[in-house]
Amino acid sequence: MMTVLLVEDERKIADSLKQGLEELQYDVEIAYDGTMGEKIFHQQAFDIIILDINLPGINGLELCKKIRQVNKRVPVLMLTTFGSVPDKIEGFNAGADDYMVKPFSFDELIARVRALLRRNTDNNLPNGNLLCIADLEMNLDTKKVTRSGINISLTATEFRLLEYLLRNRNRVVSRADIGEQVWNIGFDTNTNTIDVYINYLRKKIDKEFSVKLLHTQVGFGYIMKEIAAP
Repeated sequence: MMTVLLVEDERKIADSLKQGLEELQYDVEIAYDGTMGEKIFHQQAFDIIILDINLPGINGLELCKKIRQVNKRVPVLMLTTFGSVPDKIEGFNAGADDYMVKPFSFDELIARVRALLRRNTDNNLPNGNLLCIADLEMNLDTKKVTRSGINISLTATEFRLLEYLLRNRNRVVSRADIGEQVWNIGFDTNTNTIDVYINYLRKKIDKEFSVKLLHTQVGFGYIMKEIAAP
């Protein structure tokens, strides 16, 4: 189920969009002003953000800029009554991926949402030589790992572990899975080797950054997932 943050101060529009999106199996969180939108954005990760421009509190343009300071990849679809070319350019310059002028067709909005989600998924699919999540990049050809452009030095084992986690981004992997896929051994419940290496990796890729990527799913294992800092 794809998660949507909808920031829209016109309650009838917001509630109507939420109902329509949920009927199509999207999970929708609504904020009726920019300040609340920013707060909700920092509480969880979203697959797409639908953002009105003319908002009380923080306007949509400023909120989009704040979002882009934390997350450069999440698709942002702007909704507005301002449809001139300069208005659209201002929206794109703020970091929007697409722009719809009110009034609009719900069917068109869904088509644009699906296109943005498809584009974002395609851009983040693990390919032959580059694995990415948020601002973390792993180049399998050069064996180079960077976060926000900063080089991260990993041992061979840490590199294999991170590669496995990135290839399974947004999916919980168990300690047994990691043992079999990274160490090529059957999992020994009496060893803490995997936990030790998870901690090594976490210190290197997360400790100095506000947005944490490597998370423990208590009782299940670990997951690489982008969650914005509060």
